Amino acid sequence: MDGPLVQAARGGSQAAFSRLVQRHQQSLRGFLRRLLQGRTDEADDLAQETFISAWSSLSRLRAADDFRPWLFGIAYRKVQTALRSGLRQGRRDGEWLEAEAQAAEPAMDPALRLTLERVLSDLGPEQRAAVLLCLAEGWTHPEAAEALGLPLGTIKSHVSRGRARLLAELGEAP
Repeated sequence: MDGPLVQAARGGSQAAFSRLVQRHQQSLRGFLRRLLQGRTDEADDLAQETFISAWSSLSRLRAADDFRPWLFGIAYRKVQTALRSGLRQGRRDGEWLEAEAQAAEPAMDPALRLTLERVLSDLGPEQRAAVLLCLAEGWTHPEAAEALGLPLGTIKSHVSRGRARLLAELGEAP
């Protein structure tokens, strides 16, 4: 699906890469925002850094059709680096960014949103990333495994346990 655009971007087409950015930026930003538990300013900064890194290292992408997992893998590693190095920035323009994020997301019962955010915040970073990619973004387990650089079995376990925990908190049977 992304293969022809990736090939054109590898040939130097900024327009092709711009189309790739347009195609993936919303889901990437949403993934990062949820992974960083609503720290929208930091998530948006990391999304920007992810696309810059992707552009500069596009030649290292093995298979052109694997752009999406590769891109999300870059983003996930950037989050890990930011968390490890303690680069947690305060909220710049927090109210405006939060209003933008809420406008972009469909309306949800506030109590349900708080429950989901609480359960997700209790999950470890790898498990939270796997749950967000597979359940919120609709990725397959192999895609998530590739993006996160984790074994397929680990992804399946993370998603299964995360789903069970979410359902238990919502009072539903798995």
